[in-house]
Amino acid sequence: MKPEIIVVTAAFGRDRVAELGGQQAVVPIVAAAGADGIEIRRELFSEAEIRQLSTLGQAISEAGLAAFYSVPEALYTEKGALNPNLDNHLNEAKQLNARLIKYSLGHYQPGSSASPLRDGLPLTLVVENDQTDCGTLAALAPYFSDTAPVGMTFDMGNWLWVGDSPTQAAKQLASFVSYVHVKAATLSDGGWRAIALNEADNLWRETLALLPADVPRGIEFPLEGDDLVAVTRHYVDLLREV
Repeated sequence: MKPEIIVVTAAFGRDRVAELGGQQAVVPIVAAAGADGIEIRRELFSEAEIRQLSTLGQAISEAGLAAFYSVPEALYTEKGALNPNLDNHLNEAKQLNARLIKYSLGHYQPGSSASPLRDGLPLTLVVENDQTDCGTLAALAPYFSDTAPVGMTFDMGNWLWVGDSPTQAAKQLASFVSYVHVKAATLSDGGWRAIALNEADNLWRETLALLPADVPRGIEFPLEGDDLVAVTRHYVDLLREV
């Protein structure tokens, strides 16, 4: 069975999303490109849009897409407590009819409370490796081996930002991965930057081959061009077959 392909709205760029009219305007592009779902990014909402999540959720459902929801916050605070906004975010995800909600890990400590996560959430909660000290392999490996009750979003590119090997991380964490962010990157004078797969070396292919083949794959590299449907369709088709 081929994996589901999810398009992350941020792949189009903040300015392009705004120019198009917001994330709801991206929905028909993603649907026309043949994707299975769309990842909505909370950081791209205006204050008005955050009050109209049900409308966006309806548009996503009517387009035949699955909704994933990305929250740009950590699951655990600096004191090791669960994010105090968790319930609010779960309510937002419900309005979007989201199947999955994503956080970065933050400052998890052994013994940190996880009971609300074990009590049966109405959707899948995943933790992603981000581009901070909390997103290193050294920080994440103990969390997932500590009977963690949630799955992992494995961002292939972010390991480069924190100085870790994507392939080594894949070998160590593959059994916990429930969603993959496909991202290639190149090193320039300003540091690492994400690039389209057609411009990248084979590291993304090597890493993807080490990860579960049946979990959703998210496009989180730049999607640019005059014909966004065609560009997006190209990579949707590629990631279904690779």
